[in-house]
Amino acid sequence: MILHLYFARRFAMSFLLITLVLFTLIALTGLLEETRRDYADTVTFRDLVTLTLLDAPQKINLILPLNMVLATVVLFLGMARSSEMVITRASGRSALKTLASPVVVAAIIGCMVVGMFNPIVAATSKRYAQVSEGFRAGGASALSISEEGLWLRQGTAEGQTVIRAWRSNNDGSVLYDVTFISYAANGGPIRRIEAKSAALGPQGWELRDAKSWPLEAGVNAEGNAQTFESFVIPSTLTLDRIRDSFGKAGAISIYDLPAFIRQLEYSGFSPRRHKVWLQTELARPLFLIAMVLVASAFTMRHTRSGGTGIAVLSAVLLGFGLYFIRSFAQILGENGQIPVLLAAWAPPLAAIMLAMGLLLHREDG
Repeated sequence: MILHLYFARRFAMSFLLITLVLFTLIALTGLLEETRRDYADTVTFRDLVTLTLLDAPQKINLILPLNMVLATVVLFLGMARSSEMVITRASGRSALKTLASPVVVAAIIGCMVVGMFNPIVAATSKRYAQVSEGFRAGGASALSISEEGLWLRQGTAEGQTVIRAWRSNNDGSVLYDVTFISYAANGGPIRRIEAKSAALGPQGWELRDAKSWPLEAGVNAEGNAQTFESFVIPSTLTLDRIRDSFGKAGAISIYDLPAFIRQLEYSGFSPRRHKVWLQTELARPLFLIAMVLVASAFTMRHTRSGGTGIAVLSAVLLGFGLYFIRSFAQILGENGQIPVLLAAWAPPLAAIMLAMGLLLHREDG
């Protein structure tokens, strides 16, 4: 038991050290990237630092599998150089028993990432998008989906426009039973438009069967209302921005994802991307365990046997390869080429079986 705790503590310390180093590198490169944005000349250095810190958790979350690989490499190479691995094996402890502690720590870290770090990443990435969009366009664009329909907000220097639609097509390019309420720069409403449909085109929102009411103070709204067979409202939104608004599942907490998926289905959107993301996040602990097993299969060896550099390089490259396969399966799942559960759970399970095969071959082969 004492030996298990020792291995667990060493692995946890290695993981924290690697994470701290990578966080520092990410923060420095992120700050440099922010200084090259088109809004960098109009904001303060403090704003750039804030944006960097808001974006850092999302990037750390993406490279967690690499953290696991590097932490495992650091652990077993350090134990090999100090001959602790030789002593452990000489005492009759097999490789699989030695790996029990790092695997348990990896599972705990994976559960903490899913249950605690995921909401933090969702909140910071969403805030980063809002702040950066505000700096870039002078007004944020946002999307919200609820039981009352689909809500959009587009902003420019002239003011804001709130859009409410009861339903839409799958990609959000056409809204039905839609209402536009325009606000002046000082915040007061100036116009209300209702239309049967609104399609997002190159010139903006192209409305059909529309009716417009002026909302300025002292104006008879109904008496001055106008009807149009077709009407165009300029927009700063693009189809890609709308897709990103509801398509970035990482900006939604895992606790809110099931309800959000139901709302997407009610509003006419395809929730497949969010379903794949949800299952992928739930499978994350297994994938982190797979990274530990893969790295250990190449580094649980004595340094005197030589080839340490090749072994470390092989572990890192195989880790990257498995990460690529996982991302590729996720894309296939989002496009409907394979089932959702297969896209999310097959890569980590296959990686674990591959790593176990390598470990057993080294142990008994």
